[in-house]
Amino acid sequence: MNTNDKYFNINRVTWNKKVQEHAKGTFYNLEAFKNGRSSLNAYELDALGEVKGKSLLHLQCHFGQDTLSLSRMGARCTGVDISDVGIEMASQLNDDLELDAQFVCCNVLDTKAYIKEVFDIVYTSYGVIGWLPDLKPWGAIIADKLKKGGTFFMAEFHPITWMFDYLNDEPKIAYGYMQDEVIYEEYKGTYGNEQSQMLSKEYAWNHGLGEVITALTEAGLHIEYVNEFYESPYDILPNMVRTKTKMYALEDRLYPLIFTVKATKL
Repeated sequence: MNTNDKYFNINRVTWNKKVQEHAKGTFYNLEAFKNGRSSLNAYELDALGEVKGKSLLHLQCHFGQDTLSLSRMGARCTGVDISDVGIEMASQLNDDLELDAQFVCCNVLDTKAYIKEVFDIVYTSYGVIGWLPDLKPWGAIIADKLKKGGTFFMAEFHPITWMFDYLNDEPKIAYGYMQDEVIYEEYKGTYGNEQSQMLSKEYAWNHGLGEVITALTEAGLHIEYVNEFYESPYDILPNMVRTKTKMYALEDRLYPLIFTVKATKL
């Protein structure tokens, strides 16, 4: 076992616990989702447009709410995640909702070994690339899983937000914008359930925008756009304020919170 495998295994254990806690919390609002609420946000919906009849691969799908929201919109979806508990829950939700999505448990970097199909759309969102030590193999997998003319879209927290240590009362810059060294954090609780007392043990890596774009272009994708936004759909950072668009922003708006990338396989 190499060092990264050790990190991945510890993260998997933590995410298995998170799935169970997130299913009970209000952040994911599982009951509302079961009753028809979509988990998708404006950034994703505006970018993806009409997905009915299209094949879609969702990388790092957690317990499948976005995947199943897209399935409800008529896409033929496959979701991938490292958490076996997450995949089990996603599959059960799929059956309960009488949808036709497929779910595969594997490290996203091993996707090619588990999924042979190619897709019209590859999609990933919010808190995903930080679990990967190197984005070049990630970019190669995206390109490999796209049909010619297919679309890749991601919405992700801006790299600047990951420079801060949020475990203290006042967030302070503690990590590099581009940091090769792994970051380890250990803390009680999880963003998806504020009442949880679970112990989170997490290894993560910081990736700047340049690394993201280079990983995709070197894999042969054509970048349609890169957008940065001051507003986040999620109230998960300290001292955020509600905006007129019903999202969240820092009061001083000194740096963006979200970025999106859309790319095409030519």
